[in-house]
Amino acid sequence: MKFLGTGSALPKKVVSNDDLAQVMDTSDEWIRSRTGIGMRHIAVEETTTSMAVEAAEKALADAKISGCEIDLIIAGTISPDYIFPSLACEVQAAIGAKSATAFDLSAGCSGFLFALANSKVCSKQLEILSAALNALPGRSRDRVTPKS
Repeated sequence: MKFLGTGSALPKKVVSNDDLAQVMDTSDEWIRSRTGIGMRHIAVEETTTSMAVEAAEKALADAKISGCEIDLIIAGTISPDYIFPSLACEVQAAIGAKSATAFDLSAGCSGFLFALANSKVCSKQLEILSAALNALPGRSRDRVTPKS
């Protein structure tokens, strides 16, 4: 197996620990000492699909190939925008991979690794996506689910 190209996408909005401390009972020190995290990207306008398509397009450009050359798309995600159609099918349509088999693989954090292991059925080119939007804002003010 050989990686021909990679791509990534992140939400535009960046929120620091100090920003979070203004809306919930926490502090930069509390978060950093437990997680090492100083900031995170928060999806406001972006969707799992829009970020997956952006990353897929960057990977195709990096590999210098077109979507029609892809024969398998595996999307490792636990947060698709829809149950049906799958995230992989949404990406398939967006990048023009008309002949590709496309399916989602729901395996949480290990989704990329499971997708990689399942890619052995691919004969030519494949696209593996790992996409997640985990925190849903507006539920509470605790350290787990910040309000929007």
